[in-house]
Amino acid sequence: MKRIIPLTPRRWLALEIFRRMKHERVEEHPLRQLFWECTLRCNVRCRHCGSDCKSSPATPDMPLQDFLKVLDSIATHTNPHDVFVIISGGEPTVREDLETCGKEISRRGYPWGMVCNGLCLTRERLHNLIRSGMRSISISLDGLKDVHNWMRRHPESFDCAVNAIREITAIPELTFDVITCVTRRSLPQLPAMKELLISLGVKRWRVSTIFPVGRAAEEPEFRMNGEELKQVLDFIRDTRKEGIIRASYGCEGFLGNYEGEVRNTPFFCSAGISVGSVLIDGSISACSSIRSNYHQGNIYQDDFWEIWQTKFQPYRDRSWMKKDECARCKYFRYCQGNGMHLRDNEGKLLVCHLNRLTGNSANVPE
Repeated sequence: MKRIIPLTPRRWLALEIFRRMKHERVEEHPLRQLFWECTLRCNVRCRHCGSDCKSSPATPDMPLQDFLKVLDSIATHTNPHDVFVIISGGEPTVREDLETCGKEISRRGYPWGMVCNGLCLTRERLHNLIRSGMRSISISLDGLKDVHNWMRRHPESFDCAVNAIREITAIPELTFDVITCVTRRSLPQLPAMKELLISLGVKRWRVSTIFPVGRAAEEPEFRMNGEELKQVLDFIRDTRKEGIIRASYGCEGFLGNYEGEVRNTPFFCSAGISVGSVLIDGSISACSSIRSNYHQGNIYQDDFWEIWQTKFQPYRDRSWMKKDECARCKYFRYCQGNGMHLRDNEGKLLVCHLNRLTGNSANVPE
């Protein structure tokens, strides 16, 4: 069994300071990011999709006017300029009215961006979206051509994503990053991917592992062991030290002594604290990957701002997570039970990153 390496004094001090900052953030719970799941339609069928999106889903797109009512309500309580709207899906670009959506969001004073697979992001579409007020965009690239197309189940997916990245890097005022979901197939390709992204002019690269939800639960190749996770984190740490492209690990999982080395800040799940969402059926939640048991209301029956201010207790007081493998872990004060999206509907933790790295973090007495 692997031994846990104790936190270094410097790491411990940084985590203690950050813990106090998190407490203040929870008390204030300022809404800073609002996801809008505008569609469940998608033009690819990714193996790792947590929402099981399809080309013709049973749930129709949310009408723009329904979401605008939410924004109008929020604007009576807080400055729209402080709330960044992130349009997600599905694949947002399948909506023919996406530019109209962007214009109306911008007209109300909200900055906005989107997450995109790049398949339909032509130069013309990109510039139309920018004219509609788009401030940022994230493009998914999950490996080199063979692996990415396998992941996305589309033979042109890689070429389209790379072309989209080329178009985006030519627009310096647009904030963007590339998102990579690492699998056992793509792990050996990370060095070559880094060189590709650098050659394309990418400055920010978000690297994540895949959690076992939706279609991803059916793919054993996505379940990385501790050594593989360590390889990913070592690669990110070394890439950051090089200073050419800013790689970072995704916003999940307390990582022990990797904290401060693979992300800009220590682990903090902001779901329900500064991040909210309006899902395709009107559900009010935090990030869109969270199970339905943790939805807090619905815009068709409730006022979003009232729900934001009076509910979300499971997100803001996570003492309920201190059970099962978290019950006796001495790092719970920093981890707080991992990300909300890694809890199933019964509250069971799906993945413990520290346990995966060390093999025995679950039962470390306080």
